[in-house]
Amino acid sequence: MSKKGYRVDCHTHLWRYPGELTDELARETFIMRNQEVDLDITPDMHMAAVAEVDRAIVFGLRAPLTGFFTVNDTVADYVRTHPEKLIGFAAICPTEDNALEEVERSVKDLGLRGLKMSPIYGGWDPLDASALAIFARAEECGLPILFHQGATFPRRAPLKYANPVLLEDIALRFPDLKMIIAHLGHPWEAETIVLIRKQPNVFSDISGLFYRPWQFYNSLRLAVEYGVVDKLLFGTDYPVATFEETVEGLHHVVRLSQEMRLPPLPEDLPDQILYRDTLGLLGLSDAVT
Repeated sequence: MSKKGYRVDCHTHLWRYPGELTDELARETFIMRNQEVDLDITPDMHMAAVAEVDRAIVFGLRAPLTGFFTVNDTVADYVRTHPEKLIGFAAICPTEDNALEEVERSVKDLGLRGLKMSPIYGGWDPLDASALAIFARAEECGLPILFHQGATFPRRAPLKYANPVLLEDIALRFPDLKMIIAHLGHPWEAETIVLIRKQPNVFSDISGLFYRPWQFYNSLRLAVEYGVVDKLLFGTDYPVATFEETVEGLHHVVRLSQEMRLPPLPEDLPDQILYRDTLGLLGLSDAVT
């Protein structure tokens, strides 16, 4: 462990392709991203990818609408091989009839510690009764939820459910529920920043944003100005990005602010985010061994 503290990657994926992701989704991923991403993530590949962090949160995604069918047992079996390193979250989609039962099974039988959910990928309203029941149970069990609450590439994924502002009602209804908005809610970074400023138990990760350095700079600068840097969590979005790419992306955007004589980002901003007490903030401190 680094002398500066724990390095936690709060956003990594594990799934197998073909099987847990459909061919249609794979084609959309390749076409829309215009880059080749290896979608078949084995445990060995994942473990190599998280070698530079002290702990990693890992999950799949359940969203039948857009072709995600990852199985929570896949994550749970992997986490059991390295419990000192890995914290597993269950992938839950409220449109599935057994969603609430799957939450119970994932916690009691599989030992998973949080949830991964996505209204846009799954095509569900965050205020739907089926979703609210899951949020209520997550609050009771102390399960943080990581939301993909932002844009994505599949054509059928409805943007009307993607704006991070939709989570404000959830934060008010369930004040003890810890929530993380992935990717700063892109392209609604400003909305995410004002939301995490207002709601004490809502945080955001910075995964997958360094590809757009100008947008990334403006988002981080806004976070500085609104005083919410302490609510930004480190995440890579592996396999879309690696630890090394994400850390370098943070340092690059700081250098960019200096070289272009822009309102500066703090020199130590990358370390502030990388060495955040993520597990403490999410109520997962007891997961540290």
